[in-house]
Amino acid sequence: MPDSTLVGLHHEEQHHPELLHHFAEPQQQRDAASLGMWVFLATEVMFFGGLFCAYLIYRRWYFGDFGAASKTLNATLGATNTAVLICSSLTVVLAVWAAKTARRTLLLVSLGITLLLGLAFLGIKGVEYKDKFVEHHVPGASFSFDKVPLPGHPGQYANPRHAQIFFSLYFIMTGLHALHMIIGLGLFLWLLIMAWKGRFTPEYNTPVEIGGLYWHFVDIIWIYLFPLLYLIDRHP
Repeated sequence: MPDSTLVGLHHEEQHHPELLHHFAEPQQQRDAASLGMWVFLATEVMFFGGLFCAYLIYRRWYFGDFGAASKTLNATLGATNTAVLICSSLTVVLAVWAAKTARRTLLLVSLGITLLLGLAFLGIKGVEYKDKFVEHHVPGASFSFDKVPLPGHPGQYANPRHAQIFFSLYFIMTGLHALHMIIGLGLFLWLLIMAWKGRFTPEYNTPVEIGGLYWHFVDIIWIYLFPLLYLIDRHP
C-alpha cells in the first residue's frame, strides 16, 4: 500500500498538463515532434528540389534569354526582401530562446516582430507582382517580351518564348514560397496567441521550436531563390 502511494505521487510529479496521453514523458513528446518536422521538411526539400532542377536545366539551355528576363526583375526589392527574411530569422531565434528561458515579454515581442517582417515580405512581393502585370511579363495570352537585348550580345534580342519559361518558373517558385510564408504567418499568429495566454514555459516550448524550424526552412529557400532568379548575368 505505501509503495503504491509512492508510485502514484511520483507519476503525479512527472505529469505535465501539455503531455499527451500516448507519450511517457515530455522529452519523448519533444523528440517525436522534432522528428516529424524534420521528415516534413525533407519532403519539402524534394518538392522544391524538383523545381530547382527544372529551373537549372532550362537556364542552361537558354542562359542568355534567362539573363535578359532576369534583368527586368527589381533586384533592389529582392535584396530588401532577403534582408527582411534574415532579420525575421533572428527574431525567431530570439523567440525560441525567450520561450526556453521564461522571458514572456521578449517572446511576445519577437513573435510580433516576426509577423510584421513576414507581412512586409509579402507586401514587397505584391509590389513586384504588380509591376510584372503592368509590364505584361505574366505568362499567358497577354505576355509581351519583344526587342529585349541579350546581355553581352549587341544587336541580338531575347526569344520571348524562352523568356516566358523563365517567368513561368519565377511565378511558380516565388508563388509557392509566398504560400509557405502565408502558412508560416498563420502558425506564428497562433504561437503569439498561445504565448499571450502563457502556454509556453521552459518545460514546454516545443511548438515555438518547431515553428522556428519551419520558418528557417522557408527563409533558406528564399536565400536560394534570390540569386538564381534575380542575379543572372548581372555583371556590368
